[in-house]
Amino acid sequence: MSTFDRYMVSQLTVTFGFFSLILVLVYWVNRAVSLFDRLISDGQTAWVFMQFTALTLPNVIVLVLPVAAFVATIYVSNTMISESEMVVAQGAGMSVFRLLRPALYCGLGVAALMAVLAHGLVPVSRAALADRQSEISADITARFLTEGQFLHPSPGVTIYIREISEAGELLDVLLSDRTDPARGTTYLADRALIVRTPTGPQLVMFEGMSQTLTAKDQRLSTLSFADFSYDLSALAGPGSRATPDVRELSTLRLLRAREADLRLTGASRAQFLAEAHARLAQPLQGVVLALIGAATLLLGGFSRFGVARQIIGAVVLVIVIQMLNNMAEDYARQDAMGWPLVYAPVLLGAVLVALIVWAAGHPRLFMRRRRGADNGTDGAAVT
Repeated sequence: MSTFDRYMVSQLTVTFGFFSLILVLVYWVNRAVSLFDRLISDGQTAWVFMQFTALTLPNVIVLVLPVAAFVATIYVSNTMISESEMVVAQGAGMSVFRLLRPALYCGLGVAALMAVLAHGLVPVSRAALADRQSEISADITARFLTEGQFLHPSPGVTIYIREISEAGELLDVLLSDRTDPARGTTYLADRALIVRTPTGPQLVMFEGMSQTLTAKDQRLSTLSFADFSYDLSALAGPGSRATPDVRELSTLRLLRAREADLRLTGASRAQFLAEAHARLAQPLQGVVLALIGAATLLLGGFSRFGVARQIIGAVVLVIVIQMLNNMAEDYARQDAMGWPLVYAPVLLGAVLVALIVWAAGHPRLFMRRRRGADNGTDGAAVT
């Protein structure tokens, strides 16, 4: 790299890192609040929350990186234009493409990082997150280990625990089972334990009584017991996932779309191919958005009024490209032959960049047309 390239790439890298951190934090906080409420309400610990947060970060980062690259190129280019650095570079004989080369380097770096995330970390983290969610739903213990609250782990089931001893005993337990409309049973016990068995978790209660109310004849039956076992397996979720999600599979398996994988996931061949090619096209968006941000600001030359119009135009172009990308992916998931449309937004962005570079490299052509239009207007006014 030349001195100018190293200088601009360093500026882009620092700015890109800053905006990436800000956008990831904003997106993460938005999702972490609902995740925190859901996990804590289920009786999970802060460590489980941190695990879930770490597993969701790769997917958040891969979504944020193209936007961060676009914002970084906009910010750095605007700063260099306002400080007349771009004017000096153009006065030294640098072409428009030469000025865009650092943005291209930055975009390629972002694309490489996104490729690692999209093809490696994101599928692995999604699979690990799904497995962890399955384990949490199957673990009924955490939903019971809360003192002094009436908990509802399942519709029709209510449990109350006054205190949990240091040895893990549940003291003064109340369990109400209203899952059967014909009869409801309430269990009271001085102490209880949650025991794991091959058939599922069991709540073993000691020194208590049960009261059963029959709805038909309103008869109340009372039974005292020294120990009683209540099956909790019906309240726990499935221990393992029946079908994996398409987004958890590797890109190679998605491209092959074998019949065994189609049956395993229950997805169609179109969904497999759409997800695979979306991963391949996603890193290219980082390059295109970075070039759009840098190239658009070179239109119109230097102006003391700034480049607000160019920035707005760049934002509009990015919104249009993203909308087309969403539409293309939706269509590709419905038609197995529609996967080439996934690359259409990227190609459109590349064409727009080429047109912008050409227009920025021929400013005199537009100046002549503007002067001709002004002269024609003046002549008509005099006549």
